[in-house]
Amino acid sequence: MDSEPLQIPLDRLRNAFELALQHIEASAGSAVALEHDYFWSVPGDELYDVANEPRTITIGQLSESWQHLEDLLSDPNRAVDHHLVWLADVLRAIGQPAVQ
Repeated sequence: MDSEPLQIPLDRLRNAFELALQHIEASAGSAVALEHDYFWSVPGDELYDVANEPRTITIGQLSESWQHLEDLLSDPNRAVDHHLVWLADVLRAIGQPAVQ
């Protein structure tokens, strides 16, 4: 399974995100309601180790992830890499019901 790392051009990622967000906005309006608050979470060091079953599964909370993003909007100078993980939590919760 070892291969060259996948390279993601950030401008293409930004464009894809914008298109997906426009699609949701066209169908849901300017806000979305998330049906659930809690979700299963696999710690980062186990998440991509697909050769082994995760030993640890924790519980995440969408309202907490969203609060971290709200805090970022209030103070952009406090951005950390983990904001992308919190953003991913929220985006998955928005997108998951649409594919079920």
